[in-house]
Amino acid sequence: MKVAVAQLNPTVGALEDNAQQILRVIADYRQNADLIVFPEMMLTGYPPQDLLLEDRFITRLKQKLQQIAAQCTAVPVIVGAVRRVGGKLYNSAATLTGGEIIAWRAKSLLPTYDVFDEARYFEPAGKIEPLTLEIAGRSFTIGLEICEDLWDQDYSLKVTQQLVESGADLILNISASPFSVDRLSERMQTVKLKVNQFNKPFLYCNLVGAQDELVFDGGSFFIDGKGQLSGLAPQFESGVYIFDTEQSTIVKEPDLSAAEQIFRALSLGVSDYFRKTGHTQAVLGLSGGIDSALVAVIAAHALGKEHVLGITMPSVYSSGHSVTDSRKLAENLGIEFEEIPIKQINEEMLSALEPVFSGTQAGLAEENLQARIRGGLLMAVANKRNALLLNTGNKTETALGYCTLYGDMCGAVGVISDLNKLQVYAVARWYNRQYGAEIIPHNTLTKPPSAELKPDQVDPFDYNLIAPLVDEIVTGNKHLNELVKQGYDRGMVTEVLKKIRLNEYKRRQAAPGIRISRKAFGVGRCYPIVNGFGE
Repeated sequence: MKVAVAQLNPTVGALEDNAQQILRVIADYRQNADLIVFPEMMLTGYPPQDLLLEDRFITRLKQKLQQIAAQCTAVPVIVGAVRRVGGKLYNSAATLTGGEIIAWRAKSLLPTYDVFDEARYFEPAGKIEPLTLEIAGRSFTIGLEICEDLWDQDYSLKVTQQLVESGADLILNISASPFSVDRLSERMQTVKLKVNQFNKPFLYCNLVGAQDELVFDGGSFFIDGKGQLSGLAPQFESGVYIFDTEQSTIVKEPDLSAAEQIFRALSLGVSDYFRKTGHTQAVLGLSGGIDSALVAVIAAHALGKEHVLGITMPSVYSSGHSVTDSRKLAENLGIEFEEIPIKQINEEMLSALEPVFSGTQAGLAEENLQARIRGGLLMAVANKRNALLLNTGNKTETALGYCTLYGDMCGAVGVISDLNKLQVYAVARWYNRQYGAEIIPHNTLTKPPSAELKPDQVDPFDYNLIAPLVDEIVTGNKHLNELVKQGYDRGMVTEVLKKIRLNEYKRRQAAPGIRISRKAFGVGRCYPIVNGFGE
């Protein structure tokens, strides 16, 4: 059986556009495939969140699906959609053939962890049974799963086992599985375990594209009944790929480095964020440091160099290399570059504040004023150009509160907000190696990180220690005693835990960030701002 796996990039809520994508694939592949498969919730986009509570949305969705079904006359089509029955919603797969919807299968396991909140909207499947279809003159019994149904090792309900015991010859999983580093390898290993256990071939169809904080990386694949990878679609690319379930060719497993995975995920996240919100122009502040340099590189790659403006804003404390490194980066990338000094603006604002600040010692308020001047200028330029401002903060600094509200925290999207400081350097170095040139200046990669808000300032952290520690706490959810047993200093851990807890109010006001880890700041991590639990 030749299966056309449509690894596509829908937009949440764009029912007409998503339907047109589906119809184009059906028209193009009904002569070349025996079955056409689309990902989970392809018609709605994922996750549609409270759009699902809008009656008009569900009604319009039903109409669109019926229009699609009317065009399915040559080969069967399986498409992810939403079904409403008696006022209840089901995350479902619709099977279309003969010009109508002939069968529905609903998702059994509804995730409610991290970024998922499906129990808020959906009911689980009432029963688990395979689907028998006449395909190319033969009868096939397909065990149809939806995303989380694959990961049933964490549940008492064993979806794959029930499908096999009910006669499934092939397991087909349609997914909207978000990217995190090495997630594709985890999916493939999980599927191989199922294949080895049940001796049934397994076809996995995943969504591609970005939606708000999430990136879907595609990477659809087919593993034959012997546990061999026999078909693989590329990551981070839309397309339709033919998998032959009866041809056991061995395909090389993906070997993208973590740095390349991150770079491609963030590039897709940025390009889709702009395209799907109707924007083309980006603005960012260039400090000469590594964070803004990497964001500029990603923006130029994702949007095109002609769509990116970098602005350096030196103050009295800025080193000479801050401007020269920024200018050199902009020249290497070919992006537009402007210099807006803030020394005079800062002096005038301090003069205006003198009646209020009089008699106090200069400190954090004066330092942060510079960051807020820069944030205001960047927002003004973005407004004037109908552009989006890119935030350049990283995960380590955001965790510790080493960032200024209404200053360097300004922005429409946090491009590297889920990268720790060491990952920022790793991806930057990978980029220079990848393109065989010193696009990010050597000085940017080697000089000590600094906010340059006071004389001779450098960041007050050893990032080689602090960045992994923050990840152990935020991503690994490790507590104090565990971390001390791992060799971390108790005092340092206590201080870091305190900083993370006390700076939740800042993160609540931060730009949405693109998720590349298993636990990012944002919708998948919900802690109270007022939090008296200090352990």
